Amino acid sequence: MATCVDSSATLSQKSNMPQPDDHCFNYMKFYLRPSFSDRVTSLPICKNPEKALLMIVEQDKVEAEDLWLKMHEETKLAIEQEQILSSYYYGSVLSHKSMESALANQISIKLSSLNLPSFTLFDLFVEILVENQDIMDAVKDDLRAVKERDPACISYVHCLLNFKGFLACQAHRVAHKLWLQGRKVLALLTQNRVSEVFAVDIHPGAKMGRGILLDHATGLVVGETAVIGNNVSILHNVTLGGTGKLSGDRHPKIGDGVLIGAGTCILGNIKIGDGAKIGAGSVVLKEVPPRTTAVGNPAKVVGGKNNPMKLDKIPSFTMDHASHISDWCDYVI
Repeated sequence: MATCVDSSATLSQKSNMPQPDDHCFNYMKFYLRPSFSDRVTSLPICKNPEKALLMIVEQDKVEAEDLWLKMHEETKLAIEQEQILSSYYYGSVLSHKSMESALANQISIKLSSLNLPSFTLFDLFVEILVENQDIMDAVKDDLRAVKERDPACISYVHCLLNFKGFLACQAHRVAHKLWLQGRKVLALLTQNRVSEVFAVDIHPGAKMGRGILLDHATGLVVGETAVIGNNVSILHNVTLGGTGKLSGDRHPKIGDGVLIGAGTCILGNIKIGDGAKIGAGSVVLKEVPPRTTAVGNPAKVVGGKNNPMKLDKIPSFTMDHASHISDWCDYVI
């Protein structure tokens, strides 16, 4: 996860040249993560394997932490601070025997309506979560992603209960599983309720990796054949859409480690390379190479097509949205 990256450092951009070992290690760890088969690139393996192995072992220790026990501790501390919320926290967390149950409960309450009671949704959601360990592994990676990358997240339990981007993402994971099972009516119903409640519209056919941060999330639209890789950070009012009435594979493919700024439109069946950054307000209509920054309308690669400026940190981890400005134009207020 993001523990391998010095996110406090300013994100730098360099010309296309060999990177120092530390940066190489950052990318090596990044590409050890599971990913979709259509990833567009891979990067050189680090020259310092002993250092890489040591840091990977340390990372595994952190990831082995039982998040559910940690969330129980956070809940008890929150009750000490705000006793008026004791019943809420008990019903939402402490009364549940597992994270699967607590998550299913929270999503079902949020998405319920007069004609769609929460207990009906709970039975559906908890069954999917309990039977699919891959979904729960992704849920835990998403929790860590939010906690590590969003300074507004004060605890894991705060994320579970209050972050609509996280909840919308997990509801989509359930809807996607239903979609794959051929239960498309239930999948589309879940999508519709998520859109109405959270203002996040992700088609249940879209594929999402692990370690996803949907920051604020309001206004996010993701089309049916879109693919979002691992460790991606997406801001609000982002559209991953098509360009017309064409059917079939028609939506963007977002690589691992990509950062997509607020108000961005990425349209068509195009690839955004691993470790790329898309500046806020951009309209992207063509493929973006790995580890580059694209900005503008229509979007252009910083540094030019023939010699683009290369990022030496994973942008979805650093969450740096502004360091490319000086290289892009003579911006003056």
